[in-house]
Amino acid sequence: MTRLSIDTDYLAETLKALLAIPSPTGYTDTVVRYVSAQLEQLGLPVELTRRGAIRAIRRGRQDRGARALVSHLDTLGAQVKFVKDNGRLALVPIGNWSARFAEGARATLYSYSGAYRGTILPLKSSGHTFNEEIDTSPIGWDHVELRVDALAFGRADLDRLGIEVGDIIAIDPQPEFLDNGFIISRHLDNKAGVAVMLAALKAMTEAEAETPVDIHWLFTIAEEVGVGASSIITHDVASLVAVDNGTTAPGQNSSEFGVTFSMADQTGPFDYHLTKKLVELCQEHDIRYQKDVFRYYRSDSASAIEAGADVRTALITFGVDSSHGYERIHMHALRSLAELITAYASSPVEIPRDYEETAGVSGFTRQPTAEAEQTLTPDAENTDLPQA
Repeated sequence: MTRLSIDTDYLAETLKALLAIPSPTGYTDTVVRYVSAQLEQLGLPVELTRRGAIRAIRRGRQDRGARALVSHLDTLGAQVKFVKDNGRLALVPIGNWSARFAEGARATLYSYSGAYRGTILPLKSSGHTFNEEIDTSPIGWDHVELRVDALAFGRADLDRLGIEVGDIIAIDPQPEFLDNGFIISRHLDNKAGVAVMLAALKAMTEAEAETPVDIHWLFTIAEEVGVGASSIITHDVASLVAVDNGTTAPGQNSSEFGVTFSMADQTGPFDYHLTKKLVELCQEHDIRYQKDVFRYYRSDSASAIEAGADVRTALITFGVDSSHGYERIHMHALRSLAELITAYASSPVEIPRDYEETAGVSGFTRQPTAEAEQTLTPDAENTDLPQA
């Protein structure tokens, strides 16, 4: 099957809806319910783990050697570390992100008694009071605080409001969808990956696409703190493709256009054969792509492997500028990823041995080891080679 056409209007509207649902790690019930409803509308039965990770299986011609696609629903956020005497709140981050991007953020605090709005501010935020100190103060989570928009001017007031240590704080995404295709927002990691998967599923459903094996559509709820897909992979899954963000930055080869393949992250190389298959599908279906290596990065695939899942893994990404900050992506990359997913899901199985969890050497994969052919004499295309 050739790649399917993607409804980019649906993709954009789904992303907008996802961004509007606060879901810092630890506070994901609402987004789990939303995505579950979307999957059911697209014809898939949904099952949840106890904590809320989602599995929805689209049946193929057989269940052995199933393929899985995974994105995470949780985002960065913060948590109350300490209730201060001045009526403000000390914070710790949920996930790995800089306090420099927290300064000035509007946020919602979720207490047992209800939600409160507030702003994350530097300890010295008023130029009229602190003059040049507002520019020379240190940056870090010990140097910011949450100002709650309620009658709270001391610790007793916060206690009366029911605000406590450990309350979770969601950061406003502040999304912008521009006519030129750029999308700017917090939490595009990984609400955009979720929208990509749902858009691909919609295309396959409308085309009544058949697949050689079952496809597991997985959505996890604690990737930002390293848990990810550690408890959602079943034994019949042979390959796992994570859909997440790439790192468009100086010294990186990611792009905000096309598919960016991660060849390795901090946990090591991704599976040679699965990644090669995905690259070849891009070549076959004229999908723009590039490759990158991420040094300070892990994804759902890492947590699955570390938890003992014996699956081939790959990571396909949309390039994000300023990841874990004020993020920017482009619709071209999201559409390209969704197209690749449709092509991959329907592509033939090339390693039948993977139907079984263990087997003999027969049918096991081979990686090329022969010496590459080279042109060792100058010709019209190699006029810069040294003369003999």
